[in-house]
Amino acid sequence: MANTTSSTSSKPVKVGIVGGTGYTGVELLRMLAQHPGVELTAITSRKEDGMPVAEMFPNLRGHVKLAFSTPEKAPLTGCDVVFFATPHGVAMSQAKELLAAGVRLIDLASDFRLKDIKTFEHWYKIPHTCPDVLDEAVYGLVELNRPALAKARVVGNPGCYPTTILLGLAPLLGGKPLIDTSDIIADSKSGVSGAGRKAEVGSLFSEASDNFKAYGVAGHRHHPEIKAQLDQLAGHPVGLTFVPHLVPMIRGMLSTIYVRILPEARDTDFQAMFEQRYANEAFVDVLPAGSLPDTRSVRASNTLRIALHRPGNGDRLIILVVQDNLVKGAAGQAIQNMNLMFGLPESMGLNQVAILP
Repeated sequence: MANTTSSTSSKPVKVGIVGGTGYTGVELLRMLAQHPGVELTAITSRKEDGMPVAEMFPNLRGHVKLAFSTPEKAPLTGCDVVFFATPHGVAMSQAKELLAAGVRLIDLASDFRLKDIKTFEHWYKIPHTCPDVLDEAVYGLVELNRPALAKARVVGNPGCYPTTILLGLAPLLGGKPLIDTSDIIADSKSGVSGAGRKAEVGSLFSEASDNFKAYGVAGHRHHPEIKAQLDQLAGHPVGLTFVPHLVPMIRGMLSTIYVRILPEARDTDFQAMFEQRYANEAFVDVLPAGSLPDTRSVRASNTLRIALHRPGNGDRLIILVVQDNLVKGAAGQAIQNMNLMFGLPESMGLNQVAILP
């Protein structure tokens, strides 16, 4: 039975983070350190065992007093929730032990995103070792799965690209047919931090700076994740072309989504539809018609902004979506899930204003 911690409890949520040395890990730490409803209890790293967190991340000096410890030494089973900011495969290796101890899990990797095990194993090249846990896992896009997430023990936090594309398309799917779902195109760009904090040639300054390139054109591991969720939203298989790009900036993501409006839906007021769909969502901002959202308008915030264009009032609808890939695309979304799971106000600890310039 799912833990149903009451929102009336005065006790802080005890939080552990497995794998806190990457970009999503430090972003989780930055945001959780400012969260009034949590107590940071453990942060793990095998390589940096014993190192104070603030020594690796000076921006956290005075805010995070913990030191890194190995998973074996960290008091993870005493936490209420554990975030996994780790490579694929780590969360499922520890999931059963933590669940048995009454700990909830939020995985920022892929272990619990894809329900089809064969698809997971094809794209991630590792066996899935706990299908029973996968069966109960909830896909962590709050704006689509809020009721199920409130009761979840295990959450598969969405990928960054999928977040922009799914929220950009959700109002168009599942009701009266509005668009040609056989031909959806998502052209997406991400900053270099999306590749993670690791030494790879493609992420080196001399390689990524002053450069702009597509990658994963023949196939990207986020494609099956996006398609599975779109199929569910639409109620039938959709046709999706997804092309990701790397742009020479540290953080930020922009997806340009192209759909064709069906003849019978040409009179639809899509602007009003999107505004109504997201009117009560704290972190989805539908901009005035014809706006051109930029990534710096969401930098370091949990806000995702959407703008609609319909050139010449024709049959092509263009949806522009921006977010910070490390916040709404990762750590902020994970905290949004945690708030919901523990009955806390959904926006608690997530009201940081985007930074400029």
